[in-house]
Amino acid sequence: MMVFPLFWFLFSTVSSTLPTQENTFPPCNETEKHALLRFKHALYDPGNRLSSWSAHENFCEWNGVRCHNITGRVIELNLRNPCFSCHELALGGKVSPALLQLEFLNKLDLRFNDFGGAPIPTFLGSIRSLTYLNLFGASFGGLIPPQLGNLSNLHYLILGGSDSYTPSLYVENLHWISHLSSLEYLVMYQVNLHKEVHWVELTSMLPSPSELYLYDCKLDNMSPSLKYANFTSLTFLSIALNHFIHEIPNWLFNLNTSLSYLYLWGNQLTGQIPKCLGQLKSLESLSLDFNSFDGRIPSSLGNLSSLAYLDLSGNKLNGTLPSSLWLLSNLVELYIGNNSLVDTVSEAHLKKLSKLKSLDMSSTSLFFKVKSNWVPPFQLEYLYMSSCHLGPNFPTWLQTQTSLWFLDISNSRIIGVAPTWLWKWASGINRLINLSNNHISGNLSGVWLNNTVIHLNSNFFTGLLPVLSSNVIVLNMANNSFSGPISQFLCQIFNGTSQLEALDLSNNDLSGDLPQCWKSWPSLSHLNLGNNNLSGKIPNSLSSVLSLEALHLQNNSFFGSMPSSLRDFTSLGLLDLSGNQLMGNIPNWIGEVTSLNVLLLDLADNELFGFIPKCLNNFSLMVAIKTPHGMFTALQYSNYEIYVESLMLMTVGRELEYKGIPKYVRMIDLSSNNLSGSIPTELSQLAGLRFLNLSCNHLMGSILEKIRRMTSLLSLDLSMNNLSGEISQSLADLTFLNHLNLSYNQLWGRIPSSTQLQSFDAFSYIGNAQLYGAPLTKNCTANDGSQSKDTIEESEGFKMPWFYSSSMGLWFIVGFWGVCGALIFKKNWRYAYFQFVYYMRD
Repeated sequence: MMVFPLFWFLFSTVSSTLPTQENTFPPCNETEKHALLRFKHALYDPGNRLSSWSAHENFCEWNGVRCHNITGRVIELNLRNPCFSCHELALGGKVSPALLQLEFLNKLDLRFNDFGGAPIPTFLGSIRSLTYLNLFGASFGGLIPPQLGNLSNLHYLILGGSDSYTPSLYVENLHWISHLSSLEYLVMYQVNLHKEVHWVELTSMLPSPSELYLYDCKLDNMSPSLKYANFTSLTFLSIALNHFIHEIPNWLFNLNTSLSYLYLWGNQLTGQIPKCLGQLKSLESLSLDFNSFDGRIPSSLGNLSSLAYLDLSGNKLNGTLPSSLWLLSNLVELYIGNNSLVDTVSEAHLKKLSKLKSLDMSSTSLFFKVKSNWVPPFQLEYLYMSSCHLGPNFPTWLQTQTSLWFLDISNSRIIGVAPTWLWKWASGINRLINLSNNHISGNLSGVWLNNTVIHLNSNFFTGLLPVLSSNVIVLNMANNSFSGPISQFLCQIFNGTSQLEALDLSNNDLSGDLPQCWKSWPSLSHLNLGNNNLSGKIPNSLSSVLSLEALHLQNNSFFGSMPSSLRDFTSLGLLDLSGNQLMGNIPNWIGEVTSLNVLLLDLADNELFGFIPKCLNNFSLMVAIKTPHGMFTALQYSNYEIYVESLMLMTVGRELEYKGIPKYVRMIDLSSNNLSGSIPTELSQLAGLRFLNLSCNHLMGSILEKIRRMTSLLSLDLSMNNLSGEISQSLADLTFLNHLNLSYNQLWGRIPSSTQLQSFDAFSYIGNAQLYGAPLTKNCTANDGSQSKDTIEESEGFKMPWFYSSSMGLWFIVGFWGVCGALIFKKNWRYAYFQFVYYMRD
């Protein structure tokens, strides 16, 4: 992938380009020495980076100070944090106005430090000798002082790039920019420029700007009516990740003599890609990805003979590819994926692209048809052909590509047995191999996998699980037909320490007990062994995987009690043990141990009994509305965003997949067990809980009186219990609730009148003989045993009119356990039943 000049510049060491300083220096200027010491004393220096700044030493030898070789005067302060992510080395505190006494200071570099959101000092605008000012990532916030416009000698100005905790830099206007008569290089990164609608006109008043970066600055206007802008010296223009909702303006096409790099990606630009872009003959890099361009790719792009980087991905482009595209013989990177392109690409199209290193044709309707003996003229490093037509045969030309780092040919309609050469060849792919969602088969017993990230899920692979290299970080082999004892895989011996972070073996035919080999996997954060044939007790040794954030063991045959070792997990956010044969009480320690702070707890479909622990309110992250920043990041995206954690939830009467966002889904599911007693009032303290399912148990008592405190609740299922009493008005206050099921209890009285409770249909309340009021058609009083005709007909739709009779004798018992008993003990039947009910309702 291309390294943009912006980031190369920001992360490079400026002083490395300067001449090496001599070991002998002219006598110190005492005024400047005292100024530097006052500057130091105002700073916070946790990393002791300024320890060399001593009154007894020549300041020209101090760390970060550069003096003129003849005069000995300070000309540069390079105090950038040497490690941009190392907060313990960041300078902070206050920038002292003592800098004003450095009369010959040319360069001031404070990037990657942490000034805690303090405003940029206005006195910097008085250091007229400055030619270079870099405050990138230094956590300055607030209004950018317009006094910076006084720096008429400034060539480089780099601002912004602070973290999410720091108030953003912003401007009231950019009129001061036009006074920087020497400015050549301007970077504003995540600076709020929304208030300045004439930024094009003002920046074009600069006499000789060379590079202009206005990245993620909340700009929404490119002056689309402007015909001309004086950017004749501009070589680099990046206005990516803004909010432009219009076509590319005409003034851009006046830059044809100089512009080499144009980055407009991540906006909302509309219309067709202008043919006039073909006039920018000096372009070497063009990025228009992730906008809303439609229509065909213009053939005029074939005139850009110097183009090495072209990214048109993530738009609404359609039609066929222009033949001129394949004449761009200098192309190194070509990205046209995520569009509605329809065409057939053959070897004839690609014969001139000998320099190609990266190719993206994913998520299109392109057919890639080449001969089986084709040898490409290029050596790719990145190949993305997911969700296009690459099959049905496995592409044999891939084995000629020996420099690949990334290979993604998932969902590309490949059918058949994996070729014998595949696995040995694939071991040379350094970073990622993704063959998922195809119809590839083959026995992987004894195959050795060496790639950093491996996705083989949703195919037809069989045999024993393969052998892993210790280099593998992500392994996803879910939805295949692997079989045999899992212990052989988990207890393999590595040459070195395993780096595996994510292991997904769900939906296979693996069997046997979980072994005691968990210390072999010290980095594991995701473990999904759900939907296999595993059995035995959950071993206590599993808790030795201290980094675990997500544990899926659902739908196996584990038995025994919940292992007490689960209390030792300090990072666990998702625990799914549903669909097993676990017995005993839900242990009290599950809520008493402060280190266990799950966001998702699923113990449904087991044989648990006893009371619901009152201490579940100790799940502090379910009490909180928001997940603290930085916690459970693995539940959102793991390493390089290439393993996405997912969760299946039963909501609104059907099973839905929540993919990539479990970090934000707080859930407790204790359904289909043998739990008894009342619902603990302490549960009402879980203000952040979004899904609560206690259905199909033997719970008694009333619905929580203070349930209105659960303000985030989206789904509540208390059906098929023995709950009694009236429905509390408190339930009507849950304004975000979009799924409610109170059916088949012993609730009575009128359903409280509210917009919320009446928005649900009768299926949410049926099976409560003494319940009446809308949305039920039964409108009698609590003491009136009569029913309306409509209510009886509604009940007859389920062939259970006896639910509404006053007799609860033998026929009720037989009917209830004949129908509902099957629903209680068979989760898949229950899902199918409620899906049917809700589909009939719709």
